[in-house]
Amino acid sequence: MSRLRLDPASLLVPSPVTKAKPHPRGRFLCRLLSTILVASISLLLFFTLHPAPDPPPDYGALFLSLGSNDTAAAHLRALTLHPHVAGTKANSLAARYVLHALSSLSFPAHVTPYSVLLSYPAHRSLSLTAPGRGTPTTWFSLKQETYPNDPYAAAAAEAIPTFYAYAASGSVSAEAVYANYGREEDFAYLASRGVGVAGKVVLARYGRIHCESIAYNARAAGAAAAVVYPDPLQYGGAPGEAPFPDSRWLPPSGVQLGSLFRGMGDPTTPMWASSEGSERLSVEEAMNTDDMPLIPALPVSARDAIEIHRALGGAMAPPGWQGRQDAPVYHLGPGPAVLNLTYIGNDTMAMIENVFAIIEGAEEPDRYVILGNHRDAWTFGAVDPSSGTASMIELAQRFSVLQKQGWRPRRTIIFCSWDAEEYGLTGSTEWVEENLEMLSLRAVAYLNIDVSVVGPLFYPSATPQLDDLLQETIKLVQDPDNSSQTVYDSWINSKISPMIGRLGSGGSDYAGFVQHAGIPTTNMHFGEGPGYPVYHSLYDDYVWMEKFADPGFHRHVAAASIWGMVAFRLATEEILPFNYVSYAVELEAYTKVVDNAVKGTAVSCSPLHKSIRDLRKAAVKANIERKELQRQLSSKQLDNHSLKIRDLNDRLMQAERAFTSREGILKQEWFKHLVYGPSEYNDWETASYPGIANAISRAKRSNTSESWKFVQHEIFRVARAVAQASAVLGGSLT
Repeated sequence: MSRLRLDPASLLVPSPVTKAKPHPRGRFLCRLLSTILVASISLLLFFTLHPAPDPPPDYGALFLSLGSNDTAAAHLRALTLHPHVAGTKANSLAARYVLHALSSLSFPAHVTPYSVLLSYPAHRSLSLTAPGRGTPTTWFSLKQETYPNDPYAAAAAEAIPTFYAYAASGSVSAEAVYANYGREEDFAYLASRGVGVAGKVVLARYGRIHCESIAYNARAAGAAAAVVYPDPLQYGGAPGEAPFPDSRWLPPSGVQLGSLFRGMGDPTTPMWASSEGSERLSVEEAMNTDDMPLIPALPVSARDAIEIHRALGGAMAPPGWQGRQDAPVYHLGPGPAVLNLTYIGNDTMAMIENVFAIIEGAEEPDRYVILGNHRDAWTFGAVDPSSGTASMIELAQRFSVLQKQGWRPRRTIIFCSWDAEEYGLTGSTEWVEENLEMLSLRAVAYLNIDVSVVGPLFYPSATPQLDDLLQETIKLVQDPDNSSQTVYDSWINSKISPMIGRLGSGGSDYAGFVQHAGIPTTNMHFGEGPGYPVYHSLYDDYVWMEKFADPGFHRHVAAASIWGMVAFRLATEEILPFNYVSYAVELEAYTKVVDNAVKGTAVSCSPLHKSIRDLRKAAVKANIERKELQRQLSSKQLDNHSLKIRDLNDRLMQAERAFTSREGILKQEWFKHLVYGPSEYNDWETASYPGIANAISRAKRSNTSESWKFVQHEIFRVARAVAQASAVLGGSLT
């Protein structure tokens, strides 16, 4: 193609009819105009022939635009075709599905296996006898029933029989005693009423603590066995309301399965990784530690439990212990109802498989942003955990599209599909223990989703330095149930308390990262209160999800958007968006609670107050430093490979590690974090300053000078940890 050649100067030649001699000023103006015109045309030609490069794409906006509810629904359906308990062939097939889904996106993917102790039922039976009943013996089927036209009826036959993992094998025939929610205070109430528990079979209901804590408390009270059920008051809806599939409520035959192991990870490798050739306890040794229930126990349905309640005598239970309006009056016992319980377990070593996929960072491949969700389920697991798995695969597909558009994250992103979470966070714990030193050096943050969707309300949890990032992110994501507002708008209006939860409990796979390794962490889900009626039952299937939890699968997309955008920012921004000022503010609030708890004793919180003031100063200084570096970056005074940026990021990343202690929490040594940990009496409940809280609880019971001195020791321990975090954040030696 030829190009038109112009001689701009020729355009200014005077007309031949002009006879007058040009004025000197005119000649000057002519030359000036000629110069300007030549320059203008030259610039015009340059930009015509060399157009300005397109601005870089807004990859964040592109990520948010790529959400697909059809994709999320398709993955969920595929993942929930069969029950898939850890260690079974069905769960291995689920691992292959996740591996293929991630590797097909051109992400390098692999499987890391571990040999661990798992538990399955070999035999179970439960019967009821009581004088004066028309039927001398009632045998319970211990079976969850399908419903007419259940599309998963055939697959339901593959489900593992209802049981508790790691329950002790044995047979017990003894009078029943009703213990409400099975909490310590419930057993204390029975003792105060003169109701003996020793040698009896405890009947308790879900609702306040998890099954492992119920079994532990029953054993501590001297019980010979435990039976636990989901009471219609919490799980059955209003009297007369039809259960699933006509509503979201648990059917009368529904049973909530679970694990009774109170530890973390593989029971044969406590505190160390279950790697090949590692030191191990024998199965018999592992099954006889204090973290095991050591008594037989069974989960039963509400229908079976109500039958037991009808046969119980003794004093009437107090109002707070009663059931729904249409339930029989609950009595405490003991007897005359006698329960005959037999459980024989198959406690055996089995292979589990963690699945990983990696997007390598372009500038900082040695810094890891980790996203995780577990894959194993007690039954079909549509909510728990497959809603999270479907969201993870959906957001991974979006990242794949971004890569094809030229995007590369600054830091490495790792996707993790954990195995055997239901048994005791086993897959994630073993991996964290095996890679602890590398993670301590390189992990930026861990972003967990266990359940992504169970209802409409957004429930975030995080370590405090990530609060701002979470809130900024949900301002970008459309509310899945109201397109006129963002998730942030509905979240603020929901008045959920606390607005952002903390991660002290051992309730999901984040525990290994934040509690054991001290890594900044988030966890989130769309829900409706603390639980959902079909939890860990046969009815947690695709139908329940599609009808009641997320009919259009738009909440799955919103969960993936929030999860992915938090990861996107952590993996791409030059300076990590951490803010430790909120951490200091929160610690001040916790310390006021401790002040009130030790009032009137010789215990002082002064060391803790001082260390928190220092943390606030260091956090403010770090924020100022971050803003100055961002200004220098935007003005090109600094490039994004500067060691100043690397230094600040390392301090922001490592400060969380300083809140941990090698010795851990007394009697819960695996938990290293001194600010957030599980309650000593309920490992699903977050405790602030868990070591201090446990020490105060013991001191109030014994009220000795030694016990209060130990409280002071725990305060000093936390103060030292906070001071170390301040030093790391400040980045200078004393």
